[in-house]
Amino acid sequence: MNIAIVGATGNVGRKTLEVLEKKRLFIANLYLVASSKSAGKKISFKGKDHEVFDLESFDFSKVKIAFFAAGGKISEKFAEKAAKHCLVIDNSSYYRMDPDVPLIVPQVNASELNKTKKNIISNPNCSTAQLVIVLKPLHDLFKIKRIVVSTYQSVSGGGKAPMDELVEQTKLVLDGKDVKSKNFTKQIAFNAIPHIDVFSDDGYTKEELKMTNETKKILDSKIDLTATCVRLPISVSHSESVNLQFEKPFTLEKVREALNNFDGCRVIDDRVDGGYTTPLEAEGKDETFISRIREDKTVKNGLNLWIVSDNLLRGAALNAVEIAETLIKNNFYGK
Repeated sequence: MNIAIVGATGNVGRKTLEVLEKKRLFIANLYLVASSKSAGKKISFKGKDHEVFDLESFDFSKVKIAFFAAGGKISEKFAEKAAKHCLVIDNSSYYRMDPDVPLIVPQVNASELNKTKKNIISNPNCSTAQLVIVLKPLHDLFKIKRIVVSTYQSVSGGGKAPMDELVEQTKLVLDGKDVKSKNFTKQIAFNAIPHIDVFSDDGYTKEELKMTNETKKILDSKIDLTATCVRLPISVSHSESVNLQFEKPFTLEKVREALNNFDGCRVIDDRVDGGYTTPLEAEGKDETFISRIREDKTVKNGLNLWIVSDNLLRGAALNAVEIAETLIKNNFYGK
C-alpha cells in the first residue's frame, strides 16, 4: 500500500513515522509531504532516506491513505482535495464535529468507520482520546452519568515551538533573566497556565469545549462533561484527574478488571509511595495508564481516577495509525 504523511517534518508527523516503523503495516511506497520550506529535505524511514515533497504540487492519486498532521488550516485547504483520490486520516480539529466525518478511537467506536461520507476520518483531541479509551469499558458496565475532568497538559500539545520555548524559558529563569512569552499567554517555565486555546463567551476555552463535544460524539451524547484544561511545563504526556458518576453501582475490583482487560489500557494502582504513573513514565509508551482508583464517597456511584498518556502517541500518531490498521483489517482502503 502507498501512504502519504502530510506534515512529515512536524512533531506528530515524525511520531507517525516512528509508529509506522514499529508496526507491521505493509507500505509499498511512502511519501513524505510538507510545506515548500521543507521540500527537498531527507528523512530516514526503515534505514532509507525519503525526500520530502511539496504539498502544493503533490499528487494524492499516488496513495491509498494520507495522514494529515499539519494543523487545521492545512486540513481545511487540502484534505478534501486529497480525499478525492485517497482516504484521509486527519489529526487536526477541523473536521472533528462535522456530522459527515467519523471521529474515531478504534477501541471505542470502530463501527463508525463505515459512515465515512467525505472519505475523511478525524482523530480526536489528544486529551479526549486518552479519556474515552478509559471511559469505554466503564460506560459499558456501569453507564456514566456525569464527568468532571481537569487536564494537566504538556507543551508538546501545542507543537515544536512551545517545546523549544519551554527549554529557553527554563534557562532564562535559572540564569535570573527576564522571560517574555511567545507561544504562551504567561510564563510557562515553573508555572501552570489554566488556559489552552481561545475563550468562548461562556468562560470555557475551546480546548475544554472540544473535550465535551468530542466525548459526546465518540462515546454517548447523553453524558454530561465539564472540563478545566491546564498547561504545565512538561515536554510530553498529558495527565487527567477524572471524577465519574455512574448510574449503576460498581466495585473497585470490577473497575480494575474492566480497565486491565481493555485494549490500550493499563492499571498501575498500588497504594504505596510511587505506586502510580506520572507523565515522565508514560512518555514513549503506547498504553494509557490509570492510577489512584478510588471511590468518591461524597456522591452516589462516584469514582475518582488519574489518567496519563503520551499525547503524541495515543492522542495523535498511534491513534491515527490504529485507524489505518482497522481499515486495512476490514478490507477498506478508501475510494
